[in-house]
Amino acid sequence: MEPINEVKVEFLAKSSNEAFARVVAAAFVSQLDPTLEELADVKTAVSEAVTNAIIHGYENKPGYVKMICLLYDNAVEISVIDEGKGIEDIELARQPLYTSKPEMERSGMGFTVMESFMDRVEVFSEVGKGTTVKLFKAFKQHGK
Repeated sequence: MEPINEVKVEFLAKSSNEAFARVVAAAFVSQLDPTLEELADVKTAVSEAVTNAIIHGYENKPGYVKMICLLYDNAVEISVIDEGKGIEDIELARQPLYTSKPEMERSGMGFTVMESFMDRVEVFSEVGKGTTVKLFKAFKQHGK
């Protein structure tokens, strides 16, 4: 299925840009007239994916996060891509409460949060090359 619209943004891996990414994704998805709850779900998942890229991918070192949003008739696919350190064990990283940063507050729930707010989450990673997190969500048709 071909997307009906697409946007790509790239920004410095700084935690202050997480809110920017969330707003960009929400504004883009708004074209599908989602409910406020659906919009909040997308914003929360994007926020987690971008935060993971910054904190775990780059470990607060310089780098860029790329976000690609593809819009379909009633769905969105959002890819959050970093060229950071990568994930050694994706299955382990996806386990609730697993964290590579136990000293940090709220650690270990990023993928769990993404999975609870999106219909599907795919993770691709190569150690030393980076990680791509793909978030998928279908929207109910609201009076269309």
